Amino acid sequence: MTPGELALAGLAALIAVIVNALAGGGTLISFPMLLALGVPPISANVTNTVALVPGYLGGTLAQRSDLDRQGRRLRVLMPAAALGGLAGAALLLLTPESVFAVLVPILILAAVAVLALGDAVKRRVAERVSRTLDGGPERLLGPAIGIFAAAIYGGYFGGGLGIIVLAVLGVILVDTLTRLNALKQATSLVVNAVAAGVFVAFGDVVWSAAAVMLVCAVVGGYLGGTLAGRVPARVLQRIVLVIGVAVAVGYAVRTYA
Repeated sequence: MTPGELALAGLAALIAVIVNALAGGGTLISFPMLLALGVPPISANVTNTVALVPGYLGGTLAQRSDLDRQGRRLRVLMPAAALGGLAGAALLLLTPESVFAVLVPILILAAVAVLALGDAVKRRVAERVSRTLDGGPERLLGPAIGIFAAAIYGGYFGGGLGIIVLAVLGVILVDTLTRLNALKQATSLVVNAVAAGVFVAFGDVVWSAAAVMLVCAVVGGYLGGTLAGRVPARVLQRIVLVIGVAVAVGYAVRTYA
């Protein structure tokens, strides 16, 4: 890739991580940029996953205090997330390039739809804050199955994964939105880290782009934390939704025509 193309890829990663920190949907920025730069779809997805792991790490560390007293949940749900991420990554690498190219517009639109439902999911979860646990042992088989299924999608593509995970946790677990969001961050980190590990070992990572994007993702994680609360998340989310729809339509026309 040329220096100019690498700069664009890095800028996209920077913006993607900031968007993830503030509103979600950063994949709809960085993945399409790699496609626009001529990277084949599967390679673009693989490279994007590897590059954005620092952003998920930053999000988890920022909420580590909210993971206190959630040790049992972590011990049960994180292995499910890891197995699902592994399965999704393997499934992606087994998918023919021609098939994945056809799926790209559908996957982007699915991520757009999930992101659009994000506020509704958060409201529903928040409504459960006043409820209390009955004091009995918490059943985690249902959440583990749900997280495993969500993680397969996350390892395969991942756009809107955080919203899906929060929805699964919010439907089955009873806790505050802040603590469930911290659990979501940890889950997303595990899914993406495991998938990235598979892609590093077996995938076609564009390392020149990945290296630049990794550095920019670290910077973006810091900036995202700094800007939290200062940038209207809803406005940013709407911009990302418009971009996602435009990219999906444009790519669909180019692919299906």
